[in-house]
Amino acid sequence: MMRHLVVGTAGHIDHGKSALVQALTGIDPDRLKEEKARGITIDLGFAHARIEGVQFAFVDVPGHERFVKNMLAGASGIDAVLLVIAADESVMPQTREHFDICRLLHVGGGVIALTKADLVDDDTLELVRLETRELVAGSFLETAPIVPVSSRTGAGLPELRHALVELARSLPARYREGATRLPIDRAFTVRGFGTVVTGTLASGDVSADQELIALPGGHRVKVRGVQVHGRAAAAATAGQRTAVNLGGVELEDIARGDVLTAPGTFGVTRQFDATVELIAGARPLGHGARIRFHHGTSEILGRVALSWVGGTDTAPSEIKAGQRGYMRFRLENPAVLTRGDRFIVRAYSPPVTIGGGEVLDPFPPRGRIRSESARQRLTRLDRPTTDEGTTRDRLDEAIASMIDDTRADGLPMVHLTSRAGVAPDAITGIVDRLVRDGRAVRAGDVLVAPEVMSELKQKLVREIEAHHQTQPLSEGLPREEARERLLGRAATAVFEKMVTDLVADGRIVAREHLALTTYRVSLSGDEARARDTIERTYREAGLKPPDISMLGATTGIPAGVVDRVTKLLVRQRVLVKVDTLLFDAGSLERLKKDVRGLKSGAESPRVDVGTFKERYGVTRKFAIPLLEYLDRERVTRRVGEGRIVL
Repeated sequence: MMRHLVVGTAGHIDHGKSALVQALTGIDPDRLKEEKARGITIDLGFAHARIEGVQFAFVDVPGHERFVKNMLAGASGIDAVLLVIAADESVMPQTREHFDICRLLHVGGGVIALTKADLVDDDTLELVRLETRELVAGSFLETAPIVPVSSRTGAGLPELRHALVELARSLPARYREGATRLPIDRAFTVRGFGTVVTGTLASGDVSADQELIALPGGHRVKVRGVQVHGRAAAAATAGQRTAVNLGGVELEDIARGDVLTAPGTFGVTRQFDATVELIAGARPLGHGARIRFHHGTSEILGRVALSWVGGTDTAPSEIKAGQRGYMRFRLENPAVLTRGDRFIVRAYSPPVTIGGGEVLDPFPPRGRIRSESARQRLTRLDRPTTDEGTTRDRLDEAIASMIDDTRADGLPMVHLTSRAGVAPDAITGIVDRLVRDGRAVRAGDVLVAPEVMSELKQKLVREIEAHHQTQPLSEGLPREEARERLLGRAATAVFEKMVTDLVADGRIVAREHLALTTYRVSLSGDEARARDTIERTYREAGLKPPDISMLGATTGIPAGVVDRVTKLLVRQRVLVKVDTLLFDAGSLERLKKDVRGLKSGAESPRVDVGTFKERYGVTRKFAIPLLEYLDRERVTRRVGEGRIVL
């Protein structure tokens, strides 16, 4: 497959970024009339070229300080940076800010172009080269090639193209298996097509007829067509500059900063936890300060709550230049975030870049952020950038922390994409690993911490024990009552997992009621005597049983004891409830046998209420419930006003 690389320009205003992109591609990235009239880039410009078998997409960003937010919208989706420094001016303020932004966003690599090299002598060029090396020392561009070039004469362009190709071959390819996520940097209409959006596909793919959701608005859209680098394509994959023709949405409903996502994969949040690093020279950022948050192609105002800064033991009042710490962001508008996303923080006023960081948890639990427990939680969530094995282990630790946060509710597996940044096709493998390592319990499609599951099981056993003690004649704790008492609205799958495990361990018996396996009905002396009396009374009454409400008066047994004992006899099937009446089970069995015996040969005799009353010596009060009982037991079937024996 052809390698695709998205390269963003960076540098000070009028250092020749647009001219260099046009010289490399033959495409003028300045698309606005005012840009051409003023000679500066105001908004994002785009161009593309195929060089030595590599398809490059160039995102040309504005260098003027007033348009840094536009630069950030372009920088979010790039694989590499083309840092442009004019040889006749050297490093300037926007050079430093753009470089800091790329460093904070963890851009993978880059090439440095010293433009306008034809305007200076060799000594000046060497001095600029030294100042450039000083700027990038210790950064991702420390060993990047520095190529003097002239867009006017073409000098150095072959060397720059070769350096870009070598860079493309050295960088790892984008991870394509993730859920579809396309941050939108432009939205416009095309006559005859309707709404079109563009962006760099951050993960997954986009293809014709695919259904997506535009967040944060939640508009459902359908992909009518896809273009990659200005040409129609069946699909676009992660890392490609993409234009998507959308159906089902009007232009006014979508804008830069929105994100196209696959349904059910990402959510929106106004509050998240993150690590933040302040750049050298930045003003301190205080607890509760208002900031400008830049992520993807969006800019959102918000405030920060500091949790902890390296080298301190207590929650700080501010974080200073060069420090790294944990904080919670509270945004004024929703954002589409997942763990591992990079972002930039700018001061509210004046709007200058002060730092950047990484999302640790886009959906944090409620609670104090300036506490020791919050600090420990954030430390678990923090992800190092070391070898693959360590990163995997820390991802598992972060997910385990998120599972702990959910307590009895559990963490739905599908949320691992939106909250933990896990690709949908990788969820099952990660869950299996967590379960195997004893870091999670799977209950259906929900994950629960092993310690929480153990606590819940013990609590359920105690609830059943208490029920047995207070209601010794009861069959057990009603199943639904147990779930409501322990978990409330928590996932039913968690409760069923608890019950299944306890049954498998031989600790409880579970049907409609839950009981300990060691539980046996225990009758007091009075209850045992009442049982014998009630059982004998109903046996002797046959098909004309006493009214239960009158049983206490006729037998001298207290009403409470009558209620408990009759319920026990019904559960034990000594008595059978028919409508509102109780009958001796043996009498009912003899009745069924006798009625079946009325049938002789193939002829089915008819039974009506009158003949039934006469044959069994009962009143209508008993005849009607008993006939309906025989129907339910499939001994008889009602036909008109009578019944036939089956």
